[in-house]
Amino acid sequence: MNILVVDDESVAVDGLIRTLHKLLPEADIKGFRTAAEALAEAGRTSFDIAFLDISLSGENGLTLAKKITGISPSTNIIFTTGYDEYARDAFSLHASGYITKPVTPDKIRRELADLRRPVAACRAKVLKARCFGNFEVFAGDAPLRFRYNKTREMLAYLIDRRGALCATDALCAILWENDDPEQHRSYLKNLRTDLIEVLDSVGAGSAVVRQWNRIGIVPELIDCDYYQWLSGETGAATYRGEYMSQYSWAEMTNGWLDTEYANRGSERG
Repeated sequence: MNILVVDDESVAVDGLIRTLHKLLPEADIKGFRTAAEALAEAGRTSFDIAFLDISLSGENGLTLAKKITGISPSTNIIFTTGYDEYARDAFSLHASGYITKPVTPDKIRRELADLRRPVAACRAKVLKARCFGNFEVFAGDAPLRFRYNKTREMLAYLIDRRGALCATDALCAILWENDDPEQHRSYLKNLRTDLIEVLDSVGAGSAVVRQWNRIGIVPELIDCDYYQWLSGETGAATYRGEYMSQYSWAEMTNGWLDTEYANRGSERG
């Protein structure tokens, strides 16, 4: 994946490049401080995503975006700015995203998860989740190691929800069953931090989406036997009556899978 970063402040360029490398370690990222340099590079390189500061000295980011998409219509434009006043103009250009500064990993993740034009490299499946039997999750062939056991369980539940954003109270109710959610809110913050740090460390940070008081995963970024079986993929693992066996809350999904498995069998018969 090729990514372009343009900002007239060198600190901003360097900081955004470092953050992007953590989230997308395989990406080829080039940064520039002027529109002229960026446009010249866009003429030589086809960029999948361009992060453009709107308030560039000289030619602004809006004009630069028009020229870049004129050269490469498939480039996803994500504007960065310290002001909200340009939002309407930015979206009139059919931009993929708009980030107000400071540009944080969370804000970048949200935009990468909702690109206007899909990028194949952005959809590389770093994470592998195995849900049939006991739940386990890997980066490549290495099991992920979390600081807290509950972090793994939280990730399992988010995978079970298949992309639905889960609220804090709902997660507390699942992870600690019938306890008062208020007792566990601060601990849940630790779990969220643990999850993000571990996924960032293996280049899978974009697989998680966080919004205010809610969190979810991007199913398309996870190689998951449960998802493959549901979609009927050729060569998918066979469901054998066990699903995330170590978690009691998974019994509901397991019961649904039993019914679905029986239905598929009757269709085959």
